[in-house]
Amino acid sequence: MSKQDTHFFNVFSMVIGLLIVIALGIFASARVVSSHTQQVQVLSDAMYVAAVDERIKPFSQEAVSGQDNAAMKIEAPAGAKKIALAVPKDGKELYEGVCKACHGAGLAGAPKAGDKAAWAPRLAEGMPTLYEHALKGYTGKTGAMPAKGARTDLPDDLIKQGVDYLTSLAR
Repeated sequence: MSKQDTHFFNVFSMVIGLLIVIALGIFASARVVSSHTQQVQVLSDAMYVAAVDERIKPFSQEAVSGQDNAAMKIEAPAGAKKIALAVPKDGKELYEGVCKACHGAGLAGAPKAGDKAAWAPRLAEGMPTLYEHALKGYTGKTGAMPAKGARTDLPDDLIKQGVDYLTSLAR
């Protein structure tokens, strides 16, 4: 190795070392400055603390049998609007507003309104069975019926009126 190569290597190493020392100095001074400003301004800010608390709260809760689980009440998110659906007046209005979504198109294996062939075996089971399936839900060979057509807020008598109307279309 020549004298020039050795001199270049020494100078280059010294420059790289100096740059590393400067970078570490800048990093250390930035940490010192930020520790004096962030703790006072950010960490004590009420909005910041609330946001951190919101982010670190548990994702889910677990109910334990035999213990008081009242604190686990499910609530709508803040700012969510509660939508009150209109309550139909009679069986026909119930069919038009709720039942027709599935029974009009035959979704999820639902027998179409007025389809006598599809309704015949169901009608043969009797009205009490149809009422029970409509009120409590039912999963059969060809499809599924959610309890109260997924409108669990409706009274049982109104659901029975809807069943009566729907079956009258198939007779």
